[in-house]
Amino acid sequence: MRTQMEKAELFCALHQRPGAFIIPNPWDAGTAKLLASMGFEALATTSLGLANTLGSATVSRDAILENCRAIAEATDLPVNADLENGGADQPKAAAEAIRLAAEAGAVGGSIEDSTGDVRRPIYDFTLAVERVHAAVEVARSLPIPFTLTARAENLLYGRNDLDDTIRRLQAFEAAGADVLYSPGVPDLATIKTVVSALRKPFNLVMGFADPTLTLEQLSAAGVKRISVGGAMSRVALAAFLLRFAREMKDKGSFTYVREMAPIAELRDAFGAAKR
Repeated sequence: MRTQMEKAELFCALHQRPGAFIIPNPWDAGTAKLLASMGFEALATTSLGLANTLGSATVSRDAILENCRAIAEATDLPVNADLENGGADQPKAAAEAIRLAAEAGAVGGSIEDSTGDVRRPIYDFTLAVERVHAAVEVARSLPIPFTLTARAENLLYGRNDLDDTIRRLQAFEAAGADVLYSPGVPDLATIKTVVSALRKPFNLVMGFADPTLTLEQLSAAGVKRISVGGAMSRVALAAFLLRFAREMKDKGSFTYVREMAPIAELRDAFGAAKR
């Protein structure tokens, strides 16, 4: 099993090598192990996927951290933690989530400028930058090279001001963030505009971008890291609700069992002894 230092160094190296890499988002230990068995090189948690699992619209920082620990312990892969706004408004309090994520086994994590309050969804510019500064200070104080991602959330909350989004990303970059991230960038032309304005690696989340884009296209556009956020969780729930449960309820039939994952593959992925 890799040490946390080895995972942290591997994660840094993924961001430094040529081309883009995919970092999928499991929502529990089982999905983490399945993704690891397929050969992915790193994983990222998803607060939305966790909320879906818990049947909740929101999740607490404690729940996020416990989920992070479960996923980090499930495989040998580096794990990046989706920490939402750090569970606090004030910079030092929010930045504490970075230290806690590292203690939970993560080697990377994100801090975002979304408040969690629908009445004022985005932190003011100055406070948003101060929060990233504080998170950087904590990340640099850790005994591992922790990869800090700073997220500008404008586009998810109807603030379709690309200039302000880029301004925020550039300020987060200047504050010392290792990776920049703006969920909601929709198409290749906009992606290129954002990436060209930055010097640090950019993470694109495919849950909100043109789904026809490929790894090759995004790599050529300068994207470094490609995540999917809660997309896989939502697709799984769509199958559960719209196909499997509905077939039983409306038709009284069970043909969906033909699509079950083979038990042998699951046991292999989960490390169960073969019988």
